[in-house]
Amino acid sequence: MRVILAEDSTLLREGLVRLLTEEGHEVPAAVSDGEALVAAVAAHGADIVVVDVRMPPTHTDEGLRAALEIRRRWPGVKVLVLSQYVEKKYATELMSADVEGVGYLLKDRVAQVGDFLDALERVGAGGAAFDPEVVRQLLARTTQVDPLARLTAREREVLERMAQGLTNASIAQSLHVSQSAVEKHVNSLFDKLRLSHASGYSRRVLAVLHFLES
Repeated sequence: MRVILAEDSTLLREGLVRLLTEEGHEVPAAVSDGEALVAAVAAHGADIVVVDVRMPPTHTDEGLRAALEIRRRWPGVKVLVLSQYVEKKYATELMSADVEGVGYLLKDRVAQVGDFLDALERVGAGGAAFDPEVVRQLLARTTQVDPLARLTAREREVLERMAQGLTNASIAQSLHVSQSAVEKHVNSLFDKLRLSHASGYSRRVLAVLHFLES
């Protein structure tokens, strides 16, 4: 894939460039701020951008705003956002429109090279990849809101993994249950969340995240 990076830490940025190049990806540009990221996408084109949330000059939301602009101007470009902490506001804003080809990882996850590359490939293929800790905190934010409280413990476990972007097969492997059991839990939780008409992998992730955002 053609990957453009935006990260103000020179060490991390150069490390990612080297990793991606070694994995066979093309990195036409690696920049240190949001404006340069947008300019790089305009100049070089990209299949996916990897961008930090907080970058110069204010170190608040420059990266996120650049990511949202890229999604608006070039809908086909996938976005994988990196963050030092769980930024609930920013995560929700990024997820609120469409989660096809979108990911949100904590920077600690980048140190787990396999997890990072798996998330990159998943997002690049048009799927979703959300850090488990991000999902847990978004779930925690809505624990007192019905109908989420109506879910069983197992259904909540399935929902958490769905929101991470996992398929039924991956959920079954993670929970050490059969795929048919997962499918039953999925159907049940969609009924309880009034999302029973959501079908397909991307649609169900989008539906779940829209619910979490409410």
